[in-house]
Amino acid sequence: MLSLEFWRMLGKGVLETLYMTLGGTLLAYILGLPMGLLLVTSAPNGVKPNKPVFMVLGTIVNMVRSVPFVILMVAVLPLSRIIFGTSLGSTAMLVPLFLGAAPFVARLVESSALEVDNGVIEAARSMGATPLQIVLRVILPEALPSLITGSAIAVTTILGYSAMSGFTGGGGIGDIAIRYGYYRYETDIMLICAALLVVIVQLMQAVGNGLSRKSDKRIR
Repeated sequence: MLSLEFWRMLGKGVLETLYMTLGGTLLAYILGLPMGLLLVTSAPNGVKPNKPVFMVLGTIVNMVRSVPFVILMVAVLPLSRIIFGTSLGSTAMLVPLFLGAAPFVARLVESSALEVDNGVIEAARSMGATPLQIVLRVILPEALPSLITGSAIAVTTILGYSAMSGFTGGGGIGDIAIRYGYYRYETDIMLICAALLVVIVQLMQAVGNGLSRKSDKRIR
């Protein structure tokens, strides 16, 4: 199996994995970032408390996060079929990756925003800043290093999700590991795929940590 054809297939699998991971992360942040900020601002001690919004949004986030990704993936594949016309392939997997990762991202964003010194927020409020201005000009800039670190965690988590998509024909390294390594008992292929995933995770984590340190004003 370790032929030139296999290495070509593995190269394609790496590209599909990166496509699912980065695409899923981008989509997750499009929804998860505002959700996380809304959780912080609508909290009882937030800049614009709103108990109904906080309770409803928090409940939705907790409910979706409590569902194992494999189950969620199978449940929403019909939605992928409606949107893309198929439930197979890396593009179809963007839907479950997006829905599964957005609540996780929301909690990461919420955690990062809560690290911002409350004194800085109160100072901005005393100067007449609106809640939106506080979010955009105080919370986001101050929380940027933590947000970048959180994004590295999100990317590596979504990478793990993309590997699980191999069970449903999602493509990528996970699909190769399952089809050839697991079902055909090709242990060497399984080990190669696992090693590739580890390398990709380490590279993404290193990039995230580097960007976080670069954006942290405290270590300049």
